[in-house]
Amino acid sequence: METIKNRYEFVLLFDVQDGNPNGDPDAGNLPRVDAETGMGLVTDVCLKRKVRNYVQIVHGCQKPNDIFIKEKAILNNLIEEAHQQEIVKNEKDPTAKTESARQWMCANYYDIRTFGAVMSTGENAGQVRGPVQITFARSILPVVALEHSITRMAVATEKEAEAQKGDNRTMGRKYTISYGLYRAHGFISAHLANQTGFSSADLELFWDALLNMFDHDHSAARGLMGTRALYVFDHGTPLGKLPAQTLFDSITVKKISPEDQPARAFSDFAVSVDESVLQNSGVKLIRKRG
Repeated sequence: METIKNRYEFVLLFDVQDGNPNGDPDAGNLPRVDAETGMGLVTDVCLKRKVRNYVQIVHGCQKPNDIFIKEKAILNNLIEEAHQQEIVKNEKDPTAKTESARQWMCANYYDIRTFGAVMSTGENAGQVRGPVQITFARSILPVVALEHSITRMAVATEKEAEAQKGDNRTMGRKYTISYGLYRAHGFISAHLANQTGFSSADLELFWDALLNMFDHDHSAARGLMGTRALYVFDHGTPLGKLPAQTLFDSITVKKISPEDQPARAFSDFAVSVDESVLQNSGVKLIRKRG
């Protein structure tokens, strides 16, 4: 299938209520926060993981939409599989062999041709710089991490039961934020898409993943999470017509609820788009939701 021909940027808005959108394992799984501003953070790795999980659900890890970075995967074994293909084995030159393995991996793994990958950890299949890149998501307003005591009416071992004399109670901790609206920015390069084979069908699957990934990722820890809006800027050309920052700055998110009341819902915010920035530029704005 033909690769995409245009450059894109996008703005993703999602929120969380009474949950932990992205815990930091080095901080006891507390919600990630910018220490200087108090703004909540969600890493790009976290968002890419959710996209991968959605694609796994939709396509069941079947090639050509298999997932390279997935739970319990042994990456070098997957790279070795590429080298077992006849088209790769028949190459005599080591450089050509690596390139053939790289192309096979791109053709068969959705996340490689989307986000890229390092595939030189075993039999060399090269490195791929993916056409789709996502920033950290940052909350519109500062967030406050709350700590909750939780109780399980059971213990794990006989020793624990004896120590509690049959009370069999386990105490724990859970961290949440009451509400946070997060904003992430993304970039899609037509030039890099041509190198990995990222197609228009791959692009549509990516948009679907951004819109629906939270609906298939619910857990007790994450609370209520969902995509609220996705704004896509289509430049209509491979190189693009406006700087990404100009496009991002045209979308403003502001709190509209009373100043003395904390935000607790998406309706407490207003999203405005300055479409005058796009006039006569040839860049199209596509609203996917919101």
